[in-house]
Order: sequence, then structure tokens, then C-alpha cells
Amino acid sequence: MKMVWKKREREDGRKKRSRATAADLDLPFDASEEETAAAKEEEKKGFNNVGALDLDSRSSDPGQLAESFRSQGNQLAEEGKYREALGKWEAALMLTPDKAVLHEQKAQVLLELGDAWNALKAASRATELEPSWPESWTTLARAQLNFGEPEASIQSFDKALALKPGCQDIESDREIASRLVKRRKQLRLSGSTMSDGRFVVKDRDGDVKDAGIH
Repeated sequence: MKMVWKKREREDGRKKRSRATAADLDLPFDASEEETAAAKEEEKKGFNNVGALDLDSRSSDPGQLAESFRSQGNQLAEEGKYREALGKWEAALMLTPDKAVLHEQKAQVLLELGDAWNALKAASRATELEPSWPESWTTLARAQLNFGEPEASIQSFDKALALKPGCQDIESDREIASRLVKRRKQLRLSGSTMSDGRFVVKDRDGDVKDAGIH
């Protein structure tokens, strides 16, 4: 499921959450080997400068420096430079490791990059640090859905809705997860045998995409 980075920001400076659509069930864990190899190569480049804080930076206020890195990462993410943005946020996390918004934003770009597992871990950390923030639960739910765990994602969506009742974006994404769970149950009840543990869904153009059953 492709996540789209929104360029608009919340009033408190956090990014508006990306929104999934019912047609976006082409979950990213079916990426090609070439794409995976290219992503790993880009990741090496993106993290080369994470720890490159000069002497002046080390003597600066950690909070202000972290906020500077976060702002730079926000700008890079808006420009679609996700690897570079990730590097900036990693640098910010080295200075302020308990800032939930950084973990949540990190999870968002990791979803963009097709790394659902690390996105799930980052979003989980955000919920631990700020359990009353609905956006952290929403991003966790989307990471779980991308990782092939729609049942778990429904639980996270429910937690987000409990904190932010009536949010249409969250309700829409929860419906996607619910339909995926129902689809799995239908396949199991029909006695379909899937030796490779996968089933297929269609994207908005009618092309077949396969999604794993775990």
C-alpha cells in the first residue's frame, strides 16, 4: 500500500498523516529484488552523514540542533528526498532519542521507502513515548497493514479513533484493513489452497497485485 507524504503541516508543527485509499492495496512487501538492492544502496549513502556533527554543533544546545535537523528533514521529505530526510531525522534522534514525533516521521518515510518492518518498529516507539497521540497509532496501524498484519492494524486504528473520534481518514484506512481481513477469511472458508501463502488483490487499474498471508 503506497503512502503519500503530505506537504501540509499540522498547527503544532507535526506532519499531517498520509492517507491510504481502498485502491492502494498493492502492499510494498512484493517489491522486486532490483528495487530492494537499490534501496539498500541508497540507504548506505543516506546514513553516511548521520553522525557527522562538527565541533561547533557538539557545543550547541542539543534541543535546538535536533529541531534544526528535524526542520531540514521535513523540507527534504516534502521534496521527495526521503533517504536524505531519514538521515537528518536520525541525526536529530541521536540528540533527542525520546522525541515521539521524530520516530513517527521516520516511520512515515520508511513506509515510503518500502521498509515496512523498520517503519513498524519506529511507529511502535512513537506510541510508547506518546500513547495519547492519535497520529502515532495511525502510523503504526498503517505500518502493520503494510507489513501484512491487518488484524493488528485494526486494533491500532481503533486506538487512534478512541483518541480522535470521527476522523474520516482513519476510518477509511480501518475499512481497508477490515476488508482485507474479510477477504482472508473468505479464502480460508472456501477451502482455497495457497501453497505459497499468498493471495491476490487488484489495484485501481485492475492489475493484479499479490499480498502475503502470514
